[in-house]
Amino acid sequence: MNQDISALRKFVSPEIVFGAGSRKAVANFASNFGARHVFLVSDPGVEKAGWVAEIRELLITAGLSVTAFTGVSPNPKVEEVMVGAELYRSNECDVIVAIGGGSPMDCAKGIGIVSAHGRNILEFEGVDTITSPSPPMILIPTTAGTSADVSQFAIISDPDRRFKFSIISKAVVPDVALIDPEVTETMDGFLTACTGVDAMVHAIEAFVSTGSGPLTDTHALEAIRLINRHLEPLVANTSNPYLREQVMLASMQAGLAFSNAILGAVHAMSHSLGGYLDLPHGLCNALLLEHVVAFNFPFAEDRFRKVAEAMDIDTRGMSKMEIKRRLMNRIIELKRTVGLESRLAELGVSVSDIPYLSGFALQDPCILTNPRKSSLRDVQVVYEEAL
Repeated sequence: MNQDISALRKFVSPEIVFGAGSRKAVANFASNFGARHVFLVSDPGVEKAGWVAEIRELLITAGLSVTAFTGVSPNPKVEEVMVGAELYRSNECDVIVAIGGGSPMDCAKGIGIVSAHGRNILEFEGVDTITSPSPPMILIPTTAGTSADVSQFAIISDPDRRFKFSIISKAVVPDVALIDPEVTETMDGFLTACTGVDAMVHAIEAFVSTGSGPLTDTHALEAIRLINRHLEPLVANTSNPYLREQVMLASMQAGLAFSNAILGAVHAMSHSLGGYLDLPHGLCNALLLEHVVAFNFPFAEDRFRKVAEAMDIDTRGMSKMEIKRRLMNRIIELKRTVGLESRLAELGVSVSDIPYLSGFALQDPCILTNPRKSSLRDVQVVYEEAL
């Protein structure tokens, strides 16, 4: 049978344990990997919340040695990856556990890559650059949005270039993801909003991506439905365990979708913006989302109609332009309700920054699967509209 293999789609994911209390299985999984000395990666905020101490105690109680590294900033930097990798090597660690948001998890992935190859993390920028397997890795997300715990992405910030670069490889997919809604209870409303909108962007971009397929579409659409219905009430009541679980489930499904379908122009532009001004990733995505949707809509109208329907918009009898208007309005309404209605100019972006930002956005691998091919001027115009 003659078949075009370009139409085939693979689907990669870690072993996933989902539900309240799943973090407590960390020592069992580490022991199953033959761990003797665990390298525990996190950041100061998660440590202050008490989660690092709990995970360390679970590992020590199981008879494992632990070295903790919490020197990770909100956008993990090249130097932090290299310092962590040296600490991993010098303490003769053999398994990596990370607990935190996207930054500690991405840093942990970088540490694993450097530990396996003995080279600088900068050498692995791009797609499928990894040749040796990383140490066993167990990730425990404390935010419901970044989905680094299930993805084949690692995003690292290079301060020298003021640029966030992507490492994309199935070798970056962690071995185990312990997805526990209980650990998101320490997030405040703003972080809940940022990460929740980030997950929404993951799902929308994955669904309209040129790399989408039946294995990713179901996850993407369900993630959109869950976030549309549960994020706003969660931001208003961050202590509600049911809402936390629903948004955490959405984040996981959005992550499985985008890890395999890849993303689009929102993320390409957001990575450039976040690296340049060291801004929260979810906030950058939120500020760009409706502008990129407007740019892409004519090139994926049927897909965006399904996105609108997943956001509980009844599209029956609507023209394409009406669907576009209603979808844009719903996105803007959701952002406003959760408190993410800033403009780029309010965050310090000026017109003179746009050529620099646009140049790096076009180098990002995510731009390749955007449904509409983007020129330098196209990207500049979208940034200008978001100012």
